[in-house]
Amino acid sequence: MKIEDINVTQTIAQTRELLKENKTLPPELVALVSVLLTVLEILLTRLNKNSSNSSIPPSQDPNRAKTPKNGENKKKPGGQPGRAGKQLKPLFPDEIIEVPINRTSLPTGHIYKKVGVAKRQVVEFLVSRKVIEYQLEVVEDERGRRFTAQGPEGTSRPIQYGASIKTTASYMSMYQLIPYARVEEYFRDQASIPLSQGTLFNFNKEAYERLEAFERIAKEKLRQSAFLHADETSINVGGKHYWLHGALNDKWTLFMPHKKRGKEALDEMDILPWFQGVVIHDHWLAYFMYDQCSHGLCNAHLLRELQAAVEASPKNTWASSMKDLLLEINETVKQKNGALSEDASKQYREKYREILKLGNEECPPPPEDPNKQKKRGKIKQSKERNLLERMVQYDDEVLRFMDVTHVPFTNNPAENDLRMTKVHQKISGCFRSFEGAQIFCRIRSFLLTAQKHGLNATEALNDLFQGKLPDFSRI
Repeated sequence: MKIEDINVTQTIAQTRELLKENKTLPPELVALVSVLLTVLEILLTRLNKNSSNSSIPPSQDPNRAKTPKNGENKKKPGGQPGRAGKQLKPLFPDEIIEVPINRTSLPTGHIYKKVGVAKRQVVEFLVSRKVIEYQLEVVEDERGRRFTAQGPEGTSRPIQYGASIKTTASYMSMYQLIPYARVEEYFRDQASIPLSQGTLFNFNKEAYERLEAFERIAKEKLRQSAFLHADETSINVGGKHYWLHGALNDKWTLFMPHKKRGKEALDEMDILPWFQGVVIHDHWLAYFMYDQCSHGLCNAHLLRELQAAVEASPKNTWASSMKDLLLEINETVKQKNGALSEDASKQYREKYREILKLGNEECPPPPEDPNKQKKRGKIKQSKERNLLERMVQYDDEVLRFMDVTHVPFTNNPAENDLRMTKVHQKISGCFRSFEGAQIFCRIRSFLLTAQKHGLNATEALNDLFQGKLPDFSRI
């Protein structure tokens, strides 16, 4: 028999029962074996965690089910039928080069005349330095007083970097997440433009300062929205543990770094204290402290927890049934393209409660030991039992997606917007200062919001460095 064929969880439970029943064993041996069994349970829980039953991201899950290779896939290599292809189309040429025919290669004894041209286009991408010199007229009156013409905005010094350089530098560092040293190298090698890392930081700081009005507008838009997603993730600032908080919807995104994770940080972000719609989150209890708004829970997290419960206790059927029910409700909501009818919602709620009743029978609360003194706080329970009680207590929040049209099934949009923060940390390791984290959060908020309004990052930054906010920020 292979080790993986053994039901370790069941074996541990049987061993505990045998220890209780056998009164002849020395107490010291019973205590030692109990400790070893507990350690084994902890190790098994950690080993069995993966991206399908916990919050471990797929990138850190070496045992995840990978996409099959072409040899194992029925699809043929290359583009699939019905796809929206991306291909070059003829463009208006910037340069035309005429190529005459080599008449010596043509058959002799004939007269040839030109009747047209066959066009061939080659698209090149050229990176070059362009220096614009403004010669400001200087005049002098009869008394020797000199007057100089007023130069365009941004030409206060004899030489300065233009908006296009600032746009490209911020795009590479804040959007493509390329480290400052490599951005510096790019400008030096490709265009012979000297840019120090300090200058690059100052470009981003300038963008941060120009975006102060955007942040005020984003806060007000999120406060007034019908729903928003909220999430947080850990970040490293100067070697210390900080948190990056996010609040967003389908049109606006706003990030903020903070030392703390809980309500103090959320109050300082100054969105949730004023919000009266539905906030979707991952059941972080700090969000429930805002009772002037409604709440919706991320069912993607619940599905992973239910899968973990299925794997931990295969004989218990309630977790598997609940997982199937949530997926069924979500599919029905998609087909209806909105909230369910009152009758359909009522039927699904009854099924939901029936499954929870079954769960209470299959996974009862731990019995109290009458011989022990009552301790303060809750009795320690299994993760499965905690999940069951949470789904009982927060049934309205779990099922809100089927009753309110604009409430989604998951909190995935928040995780998607936050994901690039983790990519930034993998590349750069950490933020060197809290100021750097603030700059990153505000600029990333602006760029993600611009994308949601159909404006690409380059266009948004170019408008910004030319002294104007995009139209969506003036709504």
